[in-house]
Amino acid sequence: MLLRRGRPTPKLSPVKKSSASQPRRRNRTRQRALILEHLRASEAHPTAAQTHAALLPRMPNLSLGTVYRNLEVLVSEGVVEEVPAAGGARYDGNPKPHHHFICERCGAIDDLHLQAPPSLAQKLRRARGRKASRIKIDFFGLCESCESLGSSAGAAS
Repeated sequence: MLLRRGRPTPKLSPVKKSSASQPRRRNRTRQRALILEHLRASEAHPTAAQTHAALLPRMPNLSLGTVYRNLEVLVSEGVVEEVPAAGGARYDGNPKPHHHFICERCGAIDDLHLQAPPSLAQKLRRARGRKASRIKIDFFGLCESCESLGSSAGAAS
């Protein structure tokens, strides 16, 4: 033990280095819990900004950066799915297997609880020699609102 200005210098314990094979443990935070709760309760697949705006009344000091960082953690942990859509990424907190219908005009996303055709996995196996552990299908087109806007605009001309 070294003396420093008449006082002993405490020995510091060595810092443990986490091995690359061990997943990094993330602390559960109140913000992350509220973000996940919001996403699980929402069927709208909100953006980070929409999530931030929805949670501000409950957490006035919540920053948009904190929302983005926590969404990144939730996505990396597989708890939340990031869904690319018009206007940027949206987030899905529905943990059950499902597919999506994504509107190409407004970016709305609907969950579709449909069975994937078993023949699809068989075709993949035959064509590429690969076995799918799960199937995720995104359908693209116009939602009912955008489709009715398009047909009413067409009728007016």
